[in-house]
Parts: sequence; structure tokens; C-alpha cells
Amino acid sequence: MFLDTIRNVYENAWPMLAIFLSIIVIVRLVYLFTNHKRIVIHQEILDFLFLVYILILFELLISTESASHGINLVPFKEITRYKFMSDLFIYNVIGNIILFIPFGFFVSRYCKLKNFIYIFFMSGIISFIIERVQLRIGRSFDIDDIILNVLGGLIGYFIYIGLTKVKKHLPKFLDNNLFYGIISVVILILVSYLFFHFIGLGWF
Repeated sequence: MFLDTIRNVYENAWPMLAIFLSIIVIVRLVYLFTNHKRIVIHQEILDFLFLVYILILFELLISTESASHGINLVPFKEITRYKFMSDLFIYNVIGNIILFIPFGFFVSRYCKLKNFIYIFFMSGIISFIIERVQLRIGRSFDIDDIILNVLGGLIGYFIYIGLTKVKKHLPKFLDNNLFYGIISVVILILVSYLFFHFIGLGWF
């Protein structure tokens, strides 16, 4: 169910992704070249992935069908009705947590956050806006989705904090842009391979 949703979202969103991201990449490269800016590969890749995430998040939340309609303001009401590790639990509970982990990481990195309270409120506000928009377009408003999204945002924040601490303890010969660039490229290739492999598009 979860992979089917990702596959359907990608199939619907790829024209937008291809056009929008091509424009952004070309404009960014021209900006760096004409203004004689130094290209830091790992930073450019992370910024690129943040854009990809935002576009996919929009498509995922707007285009996918909701199993329920209406308003739920009772915390944990929907979470507790799913059998643990069932398809519905993975899709609705774990899926909502995973959905906001990149948000917590990318926003924490961009804002250089040092206190989780900021990502707590930012995740809550953004998730509330998403739920409100979904209600307006015939979907549902679920307080449990907000709770799970906030949890995902916090996980992303702590991943960022953990990686930042690891970075500070790296040997000096590894603490440089070349090393981070190589790691970023390898991770990008690996993630791309796994993504296309698991959603079954047969690109690899």
C-alpha cells in the first residue's frame, strides 16, 4: 500500500518535478557561474533534495485519497484503532512520521537550529495548515496526523543534531568539502537507485 502510493505520486508528479527542477538547477548553475561563486557540492545536493522533498510532499498530500473524511479532534483516536504493524498502521502511522522526518532535518539544517522547540512548533504549524487545506478540498482533518508529523519533525531534528556532533569529531583530513561532496554524491546515487528499484519503474 505504501509503495503503491509512492509510485502513484511519482507517476503523477514527474512532469512537474522534471520541469521545475530543471529550471531551478539551470538558474542556480548560471547564478554560481556568473557571480563567480564557489560550488560546494554537498550543500547544493542538500538544497536540491529539499526542493524535491517539498514538491513531493505537496503532491503526496494533495493528490492521494484519504480513507476517511471529516474532523477528528480526539488525540490518539485514529492511531489506536489500527492493528500494530498492519498495512493500515504502516501507511497511516509510520507513514505520517516518515513524511516529516526530512522536514525536521532540512529545516533544522537551513535554520541551524539548536533547540528542538522551534522545529516542534514549525512542524505543528505546517501540519495544521496542511490538515486545514485537506479539509477544504474534501479530505479530513485529523489531530493524530499533526501529532505524528510533529514526531517525525523532531526525529529529523535529532538526526541533524546527531550528524552535526559526528561532524565535529571527524579527523581533520576528513572534515572538508571534498569528503562531504563525495559522501553526498554516493548517498544521492544510492537513494535514487533504491527509490526507482522499490517503486518498480525499471530505470536501473
